[in-house]
Order: sequence, then C-alpha cells, then structure tokens
Amino acid sequence: MQDEKALDLLYYMLLTRRLEEHLVGLYKQGKISGGLYSSLGQEAISVGTTCALEADDVVSPVIRNIASVLIKGYTPRDIFCQYLARANGPTRGKDTTLHFGEIERGTVAAISILGPLIPIMAGVALAAKIQKRKRVALTYIGDGGASTGDFHEGMNFAAVQRLPLICVIENNQYAYSTPVNKQSRIADLAQRAIGYGIPFSVTDGNDVVAVYEATRKAREICLQGEGPFLMECKTFRVKGHAEHDDPSKYVPREIFDEWRKRDPIDRYIQDLVDARVLDAEKLEAMEHGIQTILEREKKEALDSPSPSAEDTPKGVFREHEE
Repeated sequence: MQDEKALDLLYYMLLTRRLEEHLVGLYKQGKISGGLYSSLGQEAISVGTTCALEADDVVSPVIRNIASVLIKGYTPRDIFCQYLARANGPTRGKDTTLHFGEIERGTVAAISILGPLIPIMAGVALAAKIQKRKRVALTYIGDGGASTGDFHEGMNFAAVQRLPLICVIENNQYAYSTPVNKQSRIADLAQRAIGYGIPFSVTDGNDVVAVYEATRKAREICLQGEGPFLMECKTFRVKGHAEHDDPSKYVPREIFDEWRKRDPIDRYIQDLVDARVLDAEKLEAMEHGIQTILEREKKEALDSPSPSAEDTPKGVFREHEE
C-alpha cells in the first residue's frame, strides 16, 4: 500500500473519532436531536471498507458508519447540521443520525430497522448488473441484524442472481445487550454464506489494513460475477448501544479491558511509526488540522437556522413536474 493511502486510512479514522467526540459534547449539552450512536473502537471497519471502494461504487451505512459518508464526500458540517436538526443539513432538519443519502453521491440512506438494507442494496447491485456497470453495492449489518428475515431473504436473492453485493457483518459482540453466543451457535457468522453458496471471509475488524485488503478482494470477486460476498469483521463496541445506554450493566469489565488494548487507531499509529510512514510531527499536524476543521464547521452548524414551519411539508413527497 502506498504511503498516501496508508495515511488516508489514519486520517479518516481520526476524523471520525474526533467528530464523534464533538457530537458527544453536544449531546451532553442537550443540543443533539434524538439519539447518538458511537462507533468508538470500530472505526476501522467503515474506513477500511469504504476506502477500498471505487468512485462509482455505492455504499449504504447504518448508524455507526459516519466514516463511510465522510469518505463519500459529506463534510463534518453536514454531520453536525444533521444531528442538530438544522435546515442546512442533508435532511433539512427532518431527521437525524445517518438517515440521508444521494445515489448521485454513491450513498443510500440508512434504515433504522436493521435488515431491509440488504434487499435494497441487492436492488442497487441488480441495476448495476443490468446496466453492465463495473459497480458494487456495499452495506453493513450488525451481529443481531444478521439474524433477521430481511437479511436472509436479501442475501439469498443476491446469491441466486449472482449480484455484485458486499454485505459486511460488523460483529461487535452484542446486539444491544444480547451477546452473540446467545443468538447463534456458530462462532463465525459469515459461515452462513455456505448455505447461500457464496464466498465469505472473516477479518479482524480492528485492523484497518486487513479490512481494506479483504474488501478489495471481495470487490474483485463480485465484479467477476462470483458474488455476492459476505464479509464478517470482528470488533467491539466500546460504548453502549447508544450514548444514553450504560453497557456496564451487561458487559463484563474484563471484556472492555481486553478490547481497549486492541484499539484500531492506537495499533495502526504504531504500525505506521514502525514502518516509518508516520512520526510525532506528522501525527500532531494531522490532529491539529482535524480539530481546526471540526471547530470551524461545528460553529457553522450551530449558527445555522432551524427549519421553519413553512418548510415542514416540503421534500416529504416527490413532486412531479407537469
């Protein structure tokens, strides 16, 4: 991997974590509308997968994949405005979290009910196949969501049609408060791909390079007509299900201690230092640049107007021109 790409991976992981730290501050101040769902400890998955895609590929995030939309061109200001429910946000203040997307920008809006994104993105992949485009569709599902009917139906349909779809299972050990071993008898959820007759992989989700390389391989397989591809990334959600949730009530302390030692950013920084791609000066400059951007764009978002009552009904339904 070239040094520039290697540093891009670090940049987007740091940008995601620092952005979420600012969002936590806004949440505690009572300025965030709705809930706040952290990707702390699992940033490498969103970054590694989305950075491995090409410009024409389409990604659909779920609530912990802020990095995916940042890499696809949305700005921190867009994210701040979205969570603050400002009129200048992607949904013009009508929704929060990552419930936004534009197919023209290679994104499809997230759905809170986990599972339906699989058949939807199978549809995106089917369209690409019909149009003979070298495009893959990629979306995510949690370990809990991978037990839903929509997940199975969508993956089976994609398998039968041999669609260029990559489904990433973010196995963060707990479906809200339910551990994986109480919802499945198999250790590797990606083994379900055997039942669909499709290829799969199991990857260390806290190793951003491993995730990146696994995604590149999955993309090649899909474009060769051998898809879809089921990709499991093992990681851990270091916070609760949401900012209001106290995970200490259901996650043993030793599990937290173990996974904090495997922090994806800390280990990647050490890898880059060992490879002489990064030093303290470069890291400080990157952190400073990120914080400068975040402070400026957070202020711009806070100064942005809230939606007016007159704008409430606009954009709810598609308006047809005569």
